[in-house]
Amino acid sequence: MIKGVNRQVVEVQETDCDYFERILFFVKPEYASLSEGKIRERASLIAGKTSAAPPTKVRRSVLADAAKGGGVLVCGLLLGLLLSLLLR
Repeated sequence: MIKGVNRQVVEVQETDCDYFERILFFVKPEYASLSEGKIRERASLIAGKTSAAPPTKVRRSVLADAAKGGGVLVCGLLLGLLLSLLLR
């Protein structure tokens, strides 16, 4: 356990995650009296939950956007044609 001037800090270096090299946990003062093993065990447990990869953004392609725009345009033209035929 690394002790700071005003706080105790636990450093976990083995995170089992590609994104994080190490994680620092700042121990609350009311739990500073617990054994180092217990605090380190809890910190490692929490650090182990970071192994899941974050969700990736779904990129829409330009072609899909153009197809949607074209579909809306065709629907609008057909609706206009239908209305013009009905209102004669």
